Amino acid sequence: MAATEHAGMFSYQFPEDSQANVVVNVSHFLSSSRGLGTEQRYVNGSITIHHNNHHRPSYTGSASYNNGWNLAPDWTIYFCGHFDSPITNDFSSASPSIFRRGPHDFNNRTVGATFSFADCNVTSRVGVSWISIAKACRFVDDEIPTGSSIDELAAAAKNNWNTQIFSKIRAETKDSEKLELFYSSLYGMNLMPSNRTGENPLWESSEPYYDDIVTLWDLFRSATPLIQILQPVAYEEEIRSMIDIWRHDGYMPDGRSSNFNGRTQGGSNADNVLADAYVKGVVGRIDWSDGYKAMVKDAEVPPPNNHVDPAAPDSLDKEGRSALPDWLALHYVSTKYTRSVTRAVEYSANDFALYQVAKGMGKTEDAAKYLNRSRNWRNHWDPNATALGFSGFVMPRNEDGSFVKQDPLSCGGCYWSNAYYEALPWEYTFNPIHDMATLIDYMGGTEQFIDRLNVTFERNKGPKGRTVAFGNTIFDPTNEVTFMTPYLYHYAGRQDLSVRTARNLAEKNFNPGKSGLPGNSDSGAMQSWLLWNMIGLYPVTGQTTFLIGSPWFGMTIDLGHGKTLKITTSQGGNDAAAIYVQSLRVNGRKWNKNWLEWNDVFANGGTLDFDLAEEPSGWSLDGELPPSPASERQCL
Repeated sequence: MAATEHAGMFSYQFPEDSQANVVVNVSHFLSSSRGLGTEQRYVNGSITIHHNNHHRPSYTGSASYNNGWNLAPDWTIYFCGHFDSPITNDFSSASPSIFRRGPHDFNNRTVGATFSFADCNVTSRVGVSWISIAKACRFVDDEIPTGSSIDELAAAAKNNWNTQIFSKIRAETKDSEKLELFYSSLYGMNLMPSNRTGENPLWESSEPYYDDIVTLWDLFRSATPLIQILQPVAYEEEIRSMIDIWRHDGYMPDGRSSNFNGRTQGGSNADNVLADAYVKGVVGRIDWSDGYKAMVKDAEVPPPNNHVDPAAPDSLDKEGRSALPDWLALHYVSTKYTRSVTRAVEYSANDFALYQVAKGMGKTEDAAKYLNRSRNWRNHWDPNATALGFSGFVMPRNEDGSFVKQDPLSCGGCYWSNAYYEALPWEYTFNPIHDMATLIDYMGGTEQFIDRLNVTFERNKGPKGRTVAFGNTIFDPTNEVTFMTPYLYHYAGRQDLSVRTARNLAEKNFNPGKSGLPGNSDSGAMQSWLLWNMIGLYPVTGQTTFLIGSPWFGMTIDLGHGKTLKITTSQGGNDAAAIYVQSLRVNGRKWNKNWLEWNDVFANGGTLDFDLAEEPSGWSLDGELPPSPASERQCL
């Protein structure tokens, strides 16, 4: 199989002594065995077979589906296919007797066609469109005309990946396993979202249109900051698309598929993505006035609960911030709402994002308001909650202000109807990244903070059975909530512990094999975390800050417009064990901070020259700590 932007080519090779049949099953869809009501559903469809003088048939039609993970209403796909081999027989039907019925037959019927061939080698060309059959036919005729070779199409696709993705970073190592891990991760993080510009069936617009955003709550931490660097044109288009979705659908998406917003894990994390772009100077053709209006809509207007989610019927899970009534009135999110602590932690980060953009636009009153609101995570701090000898965690609160007694090492099901989504209270407690100085104070100071981090990664400290494959640690590497936790030692001045912890996690949990990821890729979020680890930096989304880690090898990153970031390493001793920074030069200057900013090496390019060895050296111990802009003791 090979593909172009809107069409695909299939090559079928049948055994010589068998009948060559190809079934086009219009009513096939993605099922689910989880029993959560999130499977796709087939609604209706049609297929028409067209014949020509050479007995090489074509077929056209459409199919409508609904539901899926984001509980979307009906959507329709149009298709146009051509076979390049003569047929001996064909038939189409909407009868259950034609195709073997199975679990995919939601409506107890199937629609499709069967084609039989005398040849053992059969090729097919298929175009798809969200707009019309005519457009699907135009796509296949323009992109894969008669006589096209599948080898030529595959070579063209390979060339696109090489020029647009893989060539953006030139790795300087001969270690084949590291190279395979690095470039396969680049591949995995660039499969989604889908650029559907010109294929939006809902409205006409001169703006780009992107779909299959699954999901920003996973991607904003490390994937979108890397896309900004490696794919700046696509990144700008994605932001313009999110703003245009707000113009026409009312809210920017936290997730989106089949042209429908949904779901939201907790907050409105498009706000974080926009703020990250804004503070790093992304302008292009982005209408930042509208962008800020879209963010304010998220921050001020709760969406109506008119699309009920059976897993969490208390509020809308489609878009926006459904728990805003509590957030605005109580300054926390009560247990009236599912995922209350998850929402509160994310709302705080979202409001910090609005603060960043408001400050940059000179909207001083808005900036002060949203900065203050970004501190509301503190209202979930229960100093009396204890676990493993540590006191103070973000806990659920009732509407009357009382705290719910809950074990910080338990989150119930950690799912849709619980107070915490995909992570323990212990893990969520480390999430106010914009207010780290306050968090460290709440935890009892630097040493207590370091001790608590150490326990987070210690074997057999987690709830039994939760992370068995990873040593039963509290830290769960399978979900994005904890992506930044290994790097938080930076805020206590211990960059060496961040490097040790993050490198250990990367080497133990990632490999280039079939089971090479510790958890779901989540549209490349998991791969992007690894890529930053290998690059030797980690982004702090919504700020211009990058935490300095330890690169796995030297590399040159193409920043576009003739600019590059060149990273070199001079390792002593065992190459694999030489992970600790002895010294660093940034653009030729000695550097003793464990962080740098966008303008230091990305805005105009730059160099990072690392001297690495097998033991920590004390580098950066006396350097300035990373910013904590929402903490009063840093922002006075």
